[in-house]
Amino acid sequence: MAGAKNHDYHILDPDIWPLVGALSGLTFTSGMVLFMHEMTGGHLVLGLGLAGLIAAFFGWFSKVVNEAQRGDHTPVVQLHMRYGMILFIASEVMFFVGWFWSWFDFALFPAPLEVVDGVTFNRLGQDGAAALQQFPAKGIEVLDAFDLPLLNTLILLCSGTTVTWAHHSLIHGDREGLKKGLWLTVLLGALFTCIQAYEYGHAPFAFGQNTYGSAFYMATGFHGFHVLVGTIFLIVCLVRAYKGHFTPKQHFGFEAAAWYWHFVDVVWLFLFVVVYVWGGWGAPIH
Repeated sequence: MAGAKNHDYHILDPDIWPLVGALSGLTFTSGMVLFMHEMTGGHLVLGLGLAGLIAAFFGWFSKVVNEAQRGDHTPVVQLHMRYGMILFIASEVMFFVGWFWSWFDFALFPAPLEVVDGVTFNRLGQDGAAALQQFPAKGIEVLDAFDLPLLNTLILLCSGTTVTWAHHSLIHGDREGLKKGLWLTVLLGALFTCIQAYEYGHAPFAFGQNTYGSAFYMATGFHGFHVLVGTIFLIVCLVRAYKGHFTPKQHFGFEAAAWYWHFVDVVWLFLFVVVYVWGGWGAPIH
């Protein structure tokens, strides 16, 4: 029969959302540049880009959910989506490798960079007379790794167990266990974000004053952003669970969220050990 589907692949119909997402991404990044350089119209361009991205996320992902519920995500399609999620997480791993690389570079090689009019300037923002080959710079107080950072580590580790409980419940047909596990994971993720915001508000160093502060906020800040994205990801899964979505054999949306959450957990363990414990070793504690 002409036009009949005789394969397991899902052929996508033409859609406007990829174009909207691309244009919104360009608008958003352009707005960020204008905003950071305090140029006229930066706030407006940034706002338009952000609004466009939110609309693209909502519209595009809604269609993906509808395709899953319609049965378009066959075992072959799900396999390829898993490959795509694995590659996405691999790209995220390399993203954080860059921040760890810069951290180790600053920590292991805090050497002077140049001499201007007899004054030596280095990465620590100190002159030649006071420059010390150490990281963080002398006099900089650091956060106690075994205070709030340790608490946040325990929170994320607990959230990894609750999302695994939710996944295990789904596979065994326990819908209530799925919902409870997701609720706990979302609440733990929100608690982590609140504690980190409190930590930022009471940190003894600021962003941009020295390489320690800059590297600290970039690494932990981007991780915090990923926790926020992962929390939203899990909230969407929770809403879908209440709508009766997901089956023991077809639940890639939830599986992808769980993979992403475990990735966020592992990155935080590296951050805790490298940035908080090793990075602040021997420095005065705030």
